[in-house]
Order: sequence, then structure tokens, then C-alpha cells
Amino acid sequence: MNEISPPLALLAELTHRCPLQCPYCSNPLNLERGSGELTTAEWQRAIDEAAALGILQIHFSGGEPTVRRDLEALVRHAHDANLYTNLITAGVMLDAERIGSLVEAGLDHVQLSFQDSEPVGGDRIGGFKGGHAKKIEVARLIRAAGLPLTLNLVVHRQNLHHLEDLIAMAVELDAHRMEIAHVQYYGWAFKNRAALMPTRTQLEQATAVVTAARERLKGKVVIDYVVPDYYARRPKSCMGGWGRQFLNISPTGKVLPCHAAESVTTLSFDSVRQRPLGDIWRNSEAFNRYRGTDWMPEPCHSCDRREIDWGGCRCQAFAILGDAGATDPACGLSPFHDRLVHLAEQDAAGETPEFVYRRIGAG
Repeated sequence: MNEISPPLALLAELTHRCPLQCPYCSNPLNLERGSGELTTAEWQRAIDEAAALGILQIHFSGGEPTVRRDLEALVRHAHDANLYTNLITAGVMLDAERIGSLVEAGLDHVQLSFQDSEPVGGDRIGGFKGGHAKKIEVARLIRAAGLPLTLNLVVHRQNLHHLEDLIAMAVELDAHRMEIAHVQYYGWAFKNRAALMPTRTQLEQATAVVTAARERLKGKVVIDYVVPDYYARRPKSCMGGWGRQFLNISPTGKVLPCHAAESVTTLSFDSVRQRPLGDIWRNSEAFNRYRGTDWMPEPCHSCDRREIDWGGCRCQAFAILGDAGATDPACGLSPFHDRLVHLAEQDAAGETPEFVYRRIGAG
């Protein structure tokens, strides 16, 4: 294996606690309780080890990271370690005072999630009454504090009809960037697949809306767009490749190659409580299992895209096929691609079931 370069970014999942109950949450079905979370000192040590490893960015996430009373201390510690600091939040626990204290601690950027463009849909999807109105208020407070703002807009069959309105809302709220991401089907989203999967027609219409908006808003706001793998012809380069550019630390300290990796139950992940972060990154069995190209089966191993998409998504291969080492079924060259397309079409054509909301014990 070639020399392992340092990762670019760390996703610090501070907690699984969250006032929202989004049915597509990327957290694992078995949510960790607050009593098991890393302490302030443990997180600070992990941040120091991340900076020493060469990481440039830290993204504070959850669950909802603002439930941690030590968030400012962690932001300040990361800022003092010369890391770019980003907060990924639902926003409903923020106010002007808390935003001000985060700015004073050195916060560089905020990503704020929205579930819909209007209150009824937003509150229903997020499972939190009054959440949409609070998010609108917080978005304006973030911009008033001088912080750049990205809106995370997760779209699916139950809100795609509001996509034009979601884009208009992001512009009205003075977002610098919006990420329009179709649900990716791991964790809670996999459990709620039949309630979330769009039809191919909905996807095509959404893509046309995004294409037109990008042209219309060029130079004003950046629009990132992520399609659902189930309708793709080639897999995405998940996290820039397993163990290549990114790592995630869970609330209890497990170090993961991506935020959904705990869904691969055949792997065991090391913890920063027992092992230095740099050692885990370079030498852990879980990171090295699917790093690079040597592990790849055919047709991946001889494919001219093997160092472009890096074999696609291991979590998806495991979710659909029960084998994380199989060719990602999102790839049109996979012998299992038709199975993925059939699942998508079957789910999209069926009745829309009630959500299984993200909450402890519901998995």
C-alpha cells in the first residue's frame, strides 16, 4: 500500500441526543445515550491529535451538537489548534446569545438543516413542533452575527414538490451555499426507505429544477446537489474513498471512515479512548480493510474508474447485499445493479407508510 496521506477533515459527532426525530438521520439505529459520551477533556485530546495528524477542518455535529454545554470550549480549542471550525446544527436550541458566544470562541461557519419550505411539512418531518419557525429565526441571527451560512436541504418524495420554494427560501435567508441532498439510504433512512424514496420522474424533475437554479443564481449562491444512489449509473466517490480524506469520531469515541460505517456490523472500530487517533488512521484493521484498490473485486479491480470512485459505498454494499466487500450495487457494472433499481422502483410505487421517527428504542 502507498504511503497514507493525512485526512483533510474530521466529523466530530459530539452526541446522539437531539430534539428532532428526522426519519432519515444518518446516526445508527442504536443511539448512544449521553452517559457514554466523550468528556470535554477527551474531546480536546482528540482535537489535538487530529491537528497533529494534519487535519485542516473540524465539523461539529451530532445528533444536535448544541446540547453539549461545552461546545464553546471545544470550538475554542479547535480554533486555537488552527482548525477551520464548522457547526452542523438543526438550530432549534440556538439564540442570539449562544451564537455570539460561539463566534467569540472562534466558530467559522454554520450549516443549518431544513426539513421543508413551510412549517407544517417541516415540523412533521422533523418531529418537532415549532421547529421550522425557529430555524428561520436562527438563520437570520447567524447572518446578523457575520457568519457564513450553508443550508442543508434533504429532499425526498414527501418534500420534493417544494424544491423551488426551498431554493427561494435559501436565497431569501442570504445563504452562501445550499446543499440539496437526496436522502442516502443508510441507518434510519434505510428503515424508512419506502416512506422517502422518490420516483424516477420526481428525480428527473428535481434535477431540472436544480440545473435551472444553478444557472439563474450563478455568482450569488453555490448549489451542491447529491442524487440518490439507487437511481445512479456510477457510484459516488464516498467520502473521497474509504480511509483517504475523512474520518469520523462517534459520541463514545469510535473512529469511523464515514458517518454511516457503524452500519457495517462485520467491522470493529477502535476508540480514541484506547488508541491514538494517528495510529488508528494509519494502522487500524477497519480503515485498511477497504483503503486503496487492492481489496476490490471484479469488475472494480480492473475498472478505469477505480481511483475515481474508489469502489463506491461500502455501507450500501453491506445494506443491500450483506457484504461490504462487494461491488457497490449503485454501479451499472455491478451484477447486483438491477436489484437496487428494483428496490427503488418498488418503494417509490408503493403506498407511503408512516415514518419511523428517530428516537432511542425505535430502531
